[in-house]
Amino acid sequence: MATQTQNTNTRGSQTGTQRSAAGKRAAATRRRRSASASARRTRTQARRTASSAGATAASRARAEATGIEALAREAERAVLIPVGATLVARDNLLDSVRPYTRRSTAERELQRLQRRAGVNLRKFERRGTTARNKLQREVRRTRTQLERELRQRRRQVTRLVKRNSRTIGDGVSDFADEVRTTLV
Repeated sequence: MATQTQNTNTRGSQTGTQRSAAGKRAAATRRRRSASASARRTRTQARRTASSAGATAASRARAEATGIEALAREAERAVLIPVGATLVARDNLLDSVRPYTRRSTAERELQRLQRRAGVNLRKFERRGTTARNKLQREVRRTRTQLERELRQRRRQVTRLVKRNSRTIGDGVSDFADEVRTTLV
């Protein structure tokens, strides 16, 4: 039994000094690994920082170049717009004058314009005739409606006068009869 007690008090076959040395080595290994990992993280962060700084510098250079390009484009636009407008005006003028450069084309153009004017005049005449006819129909319709209403009202008034004159006539004769009977 004494042997068992001795084994339970000691850890395996190591002595206290050996255990202490093993613990110190393990602690040193942990510190080395931690320092190595920390160094790796620092190196990685340094690389990222350097890369980011390079990218930032490149981005700034591109932005400055883009700003200069934008200014150049605006200046170019300020020149190109009036040039383009002038060329369009010149083209329109040439297109307007071109039919009149030779006698034959000028006569053809004038005949074409006369035909177009004749067509437009006939179109306007038809439109005017249509408007006149429509107005005449509306006037006739309105006059007919007014005449019909006038006849209806005249008939109503005539009936009313006849009815009232009969009523008054009957009333007068009744009154006259009453007056005669009272006088007699």
